[in-house]
Amino acid sequence: MTTKVSELVVRILLGQEIFAIPASQVHEIVDCPKKTLVPGSDPFVQSLINVRGHVVPLADLRYKLRLDISAKTTDTRIVVLDISSGDDNLMVGIIADKVFDILEVDLVVEGRVPQVGMRWPPDYVRSMGRCNGEFLMILDTPRIFDMAWDNPPAIV
Repeated sequence: MTTKVSELVVRILLGQEIFAIPASQVHEIVDCPKKTLVPGSDPFVQSLINVRGHVVPLADLRYKLRLDISAKTTDTRIVVLDISSGDDNLMVGIIADKVFDILEVDLVVEGRVPQVGMRWPPDYVRSMGRCNGEFLMILDTPRIFDMAWDNPPAIV
C-alpha cells in the first residue's frame, strides 16, 4: 500500500510562470503598500514596507528566478512570509503578480527536480506537486533567502 503525501500551498504568478509556496510559510497576503526604496540595495530586495507596524524587506523573486519583471497591476499582491533561513527567522514580503488560491497538491518529486526546459535555477525549487493533472513547482524559500547564495546558481 502506497501512502500519498500532500501539502497545502499558495499558488502565485511570477512573471508568466505559476509557482507555489508552502501555506505554512504564508503569514498574510496584502495589497501593495507604499514602499521605501533603500539606496544602493541589491535588485532582489530594493525596498522596505510597513506591515501592521513591522518593517519588512520586500523581495522580488522574479529577479532571483530570472523571470521577466512586469509592471504592477490591480492583481499584484504582497505575500508576507515567515521563513527560517540559516539560524534566523525572517519575515519578508514577496511581490506576486497574482495570487490564485490555496490548495492541496500531491507531492510527486521531492528534492532535486528535473531541469529540462527550466529557465529558473532548479536549486530554488524544493519539490514538484500535482493538482488536477497539472504539475506545480514548490519554491524552496529558505534557500532563496539564504544570504550565502549571493547570486542565483548557474543552470547546468
